Amino acid sequence: MAKKSVAALDPAGKTILVRVDFNVPQDDSGAITDDRRIRMALPTIRSIVDRGGKAILMSHLGRPAGKGFEAEFSLAPVATRLGELLGTNVELASDTGGPDSHAKAQALSAGGVLVLENVRFNKGEKKGDDKAYVDGLVGLADAYVNDAFGTCHRTEASMHAVPAALKASGKPAVVGFLVEKEIQYLADAIRRPRRPFVAILGGKKVSDKIAVIKNLLSICDHVLIGGAMAYTFSLAQGGKTGKSLVEPDKVELAKELIATGGSKLVLPVDTHCADDFSATANKQIVKAGQIPDGFEGLDIGPDTAAAYAAIIRSAGTVVWNGPMGVFEMPPFDAGTKAVADAVAAATAAGGVTIIGGGDSAAAVEQLGYADRVSHVSTGGGASLEMLEGKAFETVALLDEA
Repeated sequence: MAKKSVAALDPAGKTILVRVDFNVPQDDSGAITDDRRIRMALPTIRSIVDRGGKAILMSHLGRPAGKGFEAEFSLAPVATRLGELLGTNVELASDTGGPDSHAKAQALSAGGVLVLENVRFNKGEKKGDDKAYVDGLVGLADAYVNDAFGTCHRTEASMHAVPAALKASGKPAVVGFLVEKEIQYLADAIRRPRRPFVAILGGKKVSDKIAVIKNLLSICDHVLIGGAMAYTFSLAQGGKTGKSLVEPDKVELAKELIATGGSKLVLPVDTHCADDFSATANKQIVKAGQIPDGFEGLDIGPDTAAAYAAIIRSAGTVVWNGPMGVFEMPPFDAGTKAVADAVAAATAAGGVTIIGGGDSAAAVEQLGYADRVSHVSTGGGASLEMLEGKAFETVALLDEA
């Protein structure tokens, strides 16, 4: 069902609590190396402040232990970067719904922006039902906006208990523009795809994507397999995988997927392998299932890349989750690059192309294709769960349009 959007709120003179996903990568010095998730939240933030509202933002960053402040996981660099992008001063509260949050929220002027410190510094965030913690956040807000697609599959307090409590007190709880866009793209791809509908799945493990593969085989015209998970399929077909990453305990499952997938399930026909995990290793291109002892598969081969590209270019809808190989290390980025180029061609020809977050999003960014596809998701795990056909409780509880 369609959910009410932040565009439908009247934020003037009100304080709007926005759950964003500012879980951005940082280098050893704490500098942000990719601010895309911050930039993707700007339309929602600007919609609130430009119409006279006060925006209070909450997010997690990394995996702190929930035992209080940890400097390496502070949102201070995020608040600084957000201020630069907005061209205004953005304050940081030292707590999440505590005394400093309330004092700074009270002092905030119309059009102001306040970032709360990392929600995961609080054990109540993961627990989800800590009344004092939830009440502290609820007490800040006249309305709630969910603009954190990357955590929509997690029923943590800031995602579920807080909006539920606000709704119970008669206050609005709506989606932000990013979540609205993510759900529109992914839901439409699954329910009303333009055909041919092609899914591209890579990554390390078959076990991570069992439910996704099964669901996509039921609705797609082609499911293309790459990455290290391809070697478990090779093993299931009696092939040699050398020292490649495989899941021997998933061989029977791979056999079942091959049998049920039939011609829809498309596997590599060749492999780019090496005797060491390095760009200077001895390299070979071999037929799939013929990786020599002492070698490991690090990318799909050129014949596979060409075959996959031909299927992708003619697609009406493409969903891609997981790179084809070790895209960070040339020459093993060739397969992922060939697929990215084909996805860009499908987009240019009028297809709808969706990159499902995580490593595949990092790959298209690094390879320079992010602006040549329809949509790059901000949520790897969340997009996978949508591709499995799951619904999100965190979205279901929001106000209907």
